[in-house]
Amino acid sequence: MNSFKKNIIHLIKWLLICIIAGTITGTAIAGFLLSLDFVTLWREKHFFIIYILPIIGLCIGLLYHYWGDESKKGNNLLIQQHKNPNTRIPFKMAPLVFASTLLTHLAGGSAGREGTAVQIGGAISDQLTSWFTLNESQRRTILIIGMSAGFSAVFGTPFAGAIFALEIMLFKNIQKTDILPSLLAAFIAHYTCIAWGVVHTKYAIHVTNILNTTSIIYTFLAGLIFGIAALLFTKFNLIWSTLFQKIKYEPLRPFIGGIVLIIAISLLGTTKHIGLGLPTIIESFNNPVGKYDFIIKLLLTTFTLSAGFKGGEVTPLFFIGATLGNVLIWFIPLPMALLAGMGFVAVFAGATHAAITGIVLGIELFGLQAGLFVGFASVVAYFSSGEEGIYSAQIKEGAKYTLYNYLKRVSKL
Repeated sequence: MNSFKKNIIHLIKWLLICIIAGTITGTAIAGFLLSLDFVTLWREKHFFIIYILPIIGLCIGLLYHYWGDESKKGNNLLIQQHKNPNTRIPFKMAPLVFASTLLTHLAGGSAGREGTAVQIGGAISDQLTSWFTLNESQRRTILIIGMSAGFSAVFGTPFAGAIFALEIMLFKNIQKTDILPSLLAAFIAHYTCIAWGVVHTKYAIHVTNILNTTSIIYTFLAGLIFGIAALLFTKFNLIWSTLFQKIKYEPLRPFIGGIVLIIAISLLGTTKHIGLGLPTIIESFNNPVGKYDFIIKLLLTTFTLSAGFKGGEVTPLFFIGATLGNVLIWFIPLPMALLAGMGFVAVFAGATHAAITGIVLGIELFGLQAGLFVGFASVVAYFSSGEEGIYSAQIKEGAKYTLYNYLKRVSKL
């Protein structure tokens, strides 16, 4: 009876943790997304704002230099703490990344939103460690809950959000007891965000009767190309980061980066590559887009984030993949929307080394039939994207943790 009672108390405790973490994170992400829509619309109506990008960059740099402490590590801090939970995630990470991401988008930086959402979720959830007196192992679960809630709420994909948190933490480092809390928190955060009036972008791919040997071969070829694009994203992240590290006073990095971005945006003569780039992503599913859009977005995003501006990589990776897939129709005879959808997910899967998330995300966004093609392209991109990913804490684990080992580990959970 005592054992039964303990199990019930344990269950109630974790249910309460998931409800609190999911509800607060979902609410925070709803506020973030609505604010992001506002600043994006304001920037589009007031183009002159991009000319203060260096000043905005300097402000962000000063904030993180003098008050950021460990928060400046971003997503990698969450991954490192999951591996070795010895330091509490500072709550100030949430408001810092919230404000700095809005400033980045307001002034025209090319960035995403996933990094912000995951950091907000992680910072909020980790505060529950002291509320519920959790031990080291339970704190690892808390971090997974925060990441899954943040990813789920920001993209409206609860299944992919839950899997993303588990996969990024590396399946070999998780326990089977992490799976249900990750799923529960993801769904609570998602529906909380929806309840606040957030509307997520919908993408449609209509695929009928094209599953054959030829289409599989073409999907494999497309996946290879998407993997190379993911590899380029990772490499340019490293190139720009190495370059900016030569500037010893950190707040000057986004200031100088902002000057370069102003010149680049002015020379391009368009704002389609700055911010999230959602209109171009949507367009790539239906109509031809610029043949250089994917590489321009890749260069601008890696430069923006390496300089010290804040946001995330995932939505830019969606942009890069969708516009690259749109271009591949020149020599890969598959439907445009399908190629865009494959690139949308596969470049993300390759750059993050999250192949299983890619499979789930493809099915969740595009349905089972299209999702099969998207998932296959994601796996191929995973294997063709090199040994390193965009999360440095994963890189320190050594060689890429293979998909085979992922599946082997999952089968034991």
